[in-house]
Amino acid sequence: MQPEVDRIAEPWGDRTPYGRGADWPVRVDSYLEPGVSADTVERWVPTASLLHSNGDAMDVAVADGRIVGVRGRPGDRVNHGRLGPKDLFGWQANHASDRLTTPLVREGGHLVPCNWDTAMGRIVGRTRQLLDDNGPGSIGFYTSGQLFLEDYYTLSVIARAGIGTNHLDGNTRLCTATAAESLKETFGCDGQPASFTDVDHADVIALFGHNMAETQPVLWMRVLDRLEGPDPPRLVCVDPRPTPVARRSTVHLAPRVGTNVALLNALLHEIIRTGRTDPGFIEAHTVGIDELTERFADCTPAWAAAICDVPAGKITEAAEILGSAERLLSTVLQGVYQSHQATAAACQVNNLQLIRGMLGRPGCGVLQMNGQPTAENTRECGADGDLPGFRNWENEAHVAELARIWNVDPSRIPHYAPPTPAMQIFRYAEQGSIRMLWISGTNPLVSLPDLHRIREILGQEQLFTVVQDLFVTETAQLADVVLPAATWAEKTGTFTNADRTVHLSEKAVDPPGQARPDLDILLDFARRMDFRNRDGRPLVGWHDGESAFEAWKECSRGRPCDYTGITYERLRSAGGIQWPCTEESPGGIERLYTDGIRWAAPDDCETYGRDLVTGASVSETEYRALNPDGKAVLKAAEYVPPHEMADETYPLQLTTGRTLYHFHTRTKTGRAPQLNRAAPEVWVELSAAEALRHGVAEGDLVEVTSPCGSVRGRLRITGIRDGLVFLPFHYGYWDTPGGHRPGAEGGRAANETTITDWDPVSKQPLFKTAVARLTLVERDAEGGCTAPTTTASAPVDPRHVPPTLGGPTAVATQNGDPQ
Repeated sequence: MQPEVDRIAEPWGDRTPYGRGADWPVRVDSYLEPGVSADTVERWVPTASLLHSNGDAMDVAVADGRIVGVRGRPGDRVNHGRLGPKDLFGWQANHASDRLTTPLVREGGHLVPCNWDTAMGRIVGRTRQLLDDNGPGSIGFYTSGQLFLEDYYTLSVIARAGIGTNHLDGNTRLCTATAAESLKETFGCDGQPASFTDVDHADVIALFGHNMAETQPVLWMRVLDRLEGPDPPRLVCVDPRPTPVARRSTVHLAPRVGTNVALLNALLHEIIRTGRTDPGFIEAHTVGIDELTERFADCTPAWAAAICDVPAGKITEAAEILGSAERLLSTVLQGVYQSHQATAAACQVNNLQLIRGMLGRPGCGVLQMNGQPTAENTRECGADGDLPGFRNWENEAHVAELARIWNVDPSRIPHYAPPTPAMQIFRYAEQGSIRMLWISGTNPLVSLPDLHRIREILGQEQLFTVVQDLFVTETAQLADVVLPAATWAEKTGTFTNADRTVHLSEKAVDPPGQARPDLDILLDFARRMDFRNRDGRPLVGWHDGESAFEAWKECSRGRPCDYTGITYERLRSAGGIQWPCTEESPGGIERLYTDGIRWAAPDDCETYGRDLVTGASVSETEYRALNPDGKAVLKAAEYVPPHEMADETYPLQLTTGRTLYHFHTRTKTGRAPQLNRAAPEVWVELSAAEALRHGVAEGDLVEVTSPCGSVRGRLRITGIRDGLVFLPFHYGYWDTPGGHRPGAEGGRAANETTITDWDPVSKQPLFKTAVARLTLVERDAEGGCTAPTTTASAPVDPRHVPPTLGGPTAVATQNGDPQ
């Protein structure tokens, strides 16, 4: 008999404890819609999770031509059968009644249905006109972290060698760009050094700005099972909110936002001062230790305590735990990536692992995490600010190699400057040099900062906008052409998770109406544009997902992200496989750098680097002088105060973030009943002391105002640090009356309040270092705040007991014995 568990009220399910070095026990989670039993399921179709970066392997249940449920796959290396709440319930968005089923074009100021020939004809006609009149730089592409590898690679070839534009980036710029840049700055190349299996071996796990419990719930289940087993790891958590991770940590450091570099410099200072480094590893595998030691000489815990507003004793205690670990695993996410000095802070976490010699062994490594399911693929395939295959745009040999693979002249691939990051793409559109912007699978009118400005940019008559999506999102409402796309389980392709595990997602059902797979849309565009290589043959020579994957394999050959040992057939039989995977390592490689740093040599590296404080480029000559032997670079950075500081007008710091029950702009999760009931509306978090200071109480409607704009929501009083206000960023306007932002009243989208500012190295927007004030709008008369109580937004007062979050349909089954 399988136990039934309400996976909204108990999001991480039951525990299956295990000890250090043991195998993580199997637990198969499943959910079938009411009225469906396992006996009535006609087919189980393999795929993996689409609503976070963990890559949980699952099977989709199909009956009568529609999806009716999901179950975890017990034999997969990532999840051992487990699924998180978004996995269990998020698939219901596929059935939403407002799915796009036909192309739309703008006529007389309104979007009207049309056929595919009309929609594609408009796109191709405008593309050709702009190429003739303005050149390739007038066209830009802004994509997602939720398409498939095959889509990104095709888009990269079209944009770079077909159109010839440098303006190709993704919304992964908002969540994973700093992960990539920090790995490149330290190791010379992108690619996660560690593996999720390192949780099984670590005796200390340090989480820097990583609310794993909510962003990667299945990985958190793995940690929880270690904590409940023999020889549990100690946790160190850096987060200003009382997350579930913080509650289980040995030490929780809650620094003032924007001060991560100061805190990390102090931790490194203490580890160096107390002699808890590995001199042999440092000598053999790194450069820069002398500068690092000198730079941090005065970065004492007392110095950092004054900046971070964290007790010096707790910094010392955390340093002792990190410095005494036998096997240390560090993870990093948005609390670092979207904050001030993002890349500088992420590099200090890399430095921590390197000076301790904690790399390339079980339980030892760093995971510069991703936020989206295919963020890794955008980087590999060249759709997120890099050339495909982690090639260096400044290295003529790398460009020539790519030109040979695509059979074009090297001059056809733009490499006169770095690929244009997303915020600059929108700036060029604002200035008028980009006249056409093709947006696929993302919703910048909720996810980008300073939304008033983004509305004005996308609303310009001079900008021709194409939106390729599942729904008429806030962004699609302003488009000139809207293309209906198929989604996960409606098409076949691969995607790669945050620890380099590649899964194959098979088509389970047909897409609705005339919706098409993203790859088919791109192939149709390439055919209509008649892009050719230098032999006169079609530039894009593939015709479906598998042939696109085979083409990508050749592009990856001999590069760090080598896929040449992977086939669709192997993925069908073996499940998830980690890259690099070659004939020499047919099972994939679990962790990188087991025998030294591989890709940092000047001729091989993906970048020559940047100054971590200013973002100024390091020249090839400077890099060769610094790192002739291709070792890891220990890059130091001094702490610099944030650009915006609280004052009398805006006395609070403002940060934004995520909740367990939603993904990005709720385009999918807001249409899943259980997930939407769990977190139906935006809320505002404040500490008890700040609530008293402001004269507000739990459930009051309050307005949060920054120099950019304002948001209104019900107040939740939590254990968040004093002086800080928190907004979840998921909420836009598609499900509000009229589907538009209200006029005079405060908005609903957190990014009404965030500023146009970004990290100088990664160019990632800073969503976590704004300033704000809070005012009362009206006293609570509606029964309190509906924010989730199971997560970081739990009320500090236990008397605030919520109604059942998910209702009876949130019950899923768990089975510890798949037999």
